[in-house]
Amino acid sequence: MARPLNTLPKAHLHLHFTGSMRHSTLIELAREQGLHLPDALEEDWPPKLRATDERGWFRFQRLYDIARSVLTRPEHVYRLLRETAEDEAAAGSRWLEIQVDPSGYAQRFGGLTATLELTLDAARLAAEHAGIGIAVVVAANRTRHPLDANTLARLATQYAGKGVVGFGLSNDERRGAARDFERAFRIAKRGGLLSVPHGGELLGPRSVAQCVDDLDADRVGHGVRAAEDERLMHRLADRQICCEVCPTSNVGLGVAERAADVPLRRLFDAGVPIALGSDDPLLFGARLLSQYELTRDVYGFSDAELAELARQSLRASAAPEPVRKELLAGVDEWLTGSAE
Repeated sequence: MARPLNTLPKAHLHLHFTGSMRHSTLIELAREQGLHLPDALEEDWPPKLRATDERGWFRFQRLYDIARSVLTRPEHVYRLLRETAEDEAAAGSRWLEIQVDPSGYAQRFGGLTATLELTLDAARLAAEHAGIGIAVVVAANRTRHPLDANTLARLATQYAGKGVVGFGLSNDERRGAARDFERAFRIAKRGGLLSVPHGGELLGPRSVAQCVDDLDADRVGHGVRAAEDERLMHRLADRQICCEVCPTSNVGLGVAERAADVPLRRLFDAGVPIALGSDDPLLFGARLLSQYELTRDVYGFSDAELAELARQSLRASAAPEPVRKELLAGVDEWLTGSAE
């Protein structure tokens, strides 16, 4: 019998704030506030998405914005993070780095700083509640002006060591070149934060290379298109730059036709560190544990290989060294224990 994957200690490094919301919570909050949700977020959930063209991405972003609109009060933020932490703990995720763009909530929560402080406080309480570690990645938006990213980078560095561990870059990578955001990432890195931009999802391996060359990436969000370039894969492996691979998201957005088409095995066998992620469970209908189950059932990973994936996620995280050592020891115990 295979070992239970929900007891395998792991880190979750690719999860977006709004996208982490439970579907049931979205429905409940919308009804409480008299907000209408489209069928794609109610009866036809999870929505059928395909974002490989501009129209498809616009629809995805529109659904995301509608979901964000139900979070109108501070108590909603506390609830979202508490429930997310519970879901993480149930999946065996012992360390979470959740990504948030404070700009999306600044108007309703008193500005960028107040929004980030609210998020950090909610994350602290959620971590205590669920018994896991939670840190925050502040993310800039590729569709906004790079000066906005500079502002967010400066804000993020003020909270380095106080709950913020990284600086990201999200949204449609076709809409903003990595080099346009180089200054923001230089500010973040100088302030002690990890560089964790998205790349290699809707665009090819060059997008990944630009994240590495222009933004000095420590990890790359998604990065799956790196598998199309042998030399780039070797480069990622040599520098141990982790790719945050989200198979269900890749299928949901049309990056891959089927889960089997996601080049997870190719990246792993090339020595590229991988941290499995769920991206936006609210829109794709699958959380972290499902990604590990896919890796066993679709990509044929053995328990030893699954343990190594969990180790890679922990090594690539910003977890404090004592926490990382404890969790790595837990992975070894999981592997040496008997299967159930």
